[in-house]
Amino acid sequence: MQQLNILVIGGGIGGLTAAIALRRAGFSVDIIEKDPDWSVYGVGIIQQSNVIRAMADLGLIEDYIGAGFGFDHVEVFLPTGARVATVPSPRLVEGYPANVGIARPALHKVLGDRALMAGAAIRLGVVATGLRDEGTNVHVRFSDGSEGRYDIVIGADGLYSQVRESVIEPAPRPAFVGQSVWRYNFARPDDVVALCAYDGAVGVGLVPLSERMMYMYVTTPEPGNPRYPRAGLAAAMRSKLAGQPPRIAALAEQIIDDAAVVYKPLEWMLVEGDWHKGRIVLLGDAIHATTPHLGQGAGMAIEDGIVLAEELARHATPEAAFAAYRARRFDRCKYIVEASKAISFGQTGQGPRVDQARATHEMFAVSALAI
Repeated sequence: MQQLNILVIGGGIGGLTAAIALRRAGFSVDIIEKDPDWSVYGVGIIQQSNVIRAMADLGLIEDYIGAGFGFDHVEVFLPTGARVATVPSPRLVEGYPANVGIARPALHKVLGDRALMAGAAIRLGVVATGLRDEGTNVHVRFSDGSEGRYDIVIGADGLYSQVRESVIEPAPRPAFVGQSVWRYNFARPDDVVALCAYDGAVGVGLVPLSERMMYMYVTTPEPGNPRYPRAGLAAAMRSKLAGQPPRIAALAEQIIDDAAVVYKPLEWMLVEGDWHKGRIVLLGDAIHATTPHLGQGAGMAIEDGIVLAEELARHATPEAAFAAYRARRFDRCKYIVEASKAISFGQTGQGPRVDQARATHEMFAVSALAI
């Protein structure tokens, strides 16, 4: 197990983190990514203290913090605009903030650069067209006509994972929660120095990303899971913000660029059974996708990659490593999926309302626990 040759399918947050951790453990790593441009959409992401801890563990902390905006609390507001709570966040790494808002392209660059520096080989515009587990290795056919054999294949290919189809039969499908999220970037005003979360049937958040930039997210009920055409998307987002408090209404007037609006239906999925089959294993959204209400989707994927690398280095067989990996991750990931879904259901009237401040405080406590 010390000389493993590993293929990571998916060059996103989870796949890149796994590659960095696997290279640190001494394994050979190839990454394939279907997007030939290796691009990510240009809004932001919130990451909490457990991710800061993970970045410190991987030796990425300085580059990571330098690419984002750190803060130590969350401000919770009523739909009227009245602030009702300031929720402190636990710092897990001395001398560094508890939370970071970071633009997705900036995070992608930090992880991609470090994966390449660590010695991972990355091929873009390539997918796996066939996976055949031969017992002692996995034979892989690629879309460019090439083939390869790997000791381990990791599916880090996201919510609509094709690798999941090879691992789980019948493969579960993501479930729509009846809600979607809209995102848009703005210049950051001086008073947005932490996540500002506005509760309500339409949830709104302001997230600082840098000294100059922040983004707004808006969660809206979307019965029937409609699709919005790109033309007119800015006007559609503005319409969702009708009746918001003055601070949000003023920002809504600045939403004018259809191309800058990122719209995404919210879905969830959790595989209760095994997370592997033979020598093929899954991580991140491919196995436990969550809505963003607790800001932990990427955090769970990042932790997955670290734990999987640790268990592969620790055990004598892939089966033992994969079982230990799932045992360490399942309860934590299940909590995030179910607690996030509960907030969503409360906001859309499908379940009891959830106290956002209390849920956030509890999430900080749970995510602070060792992985």
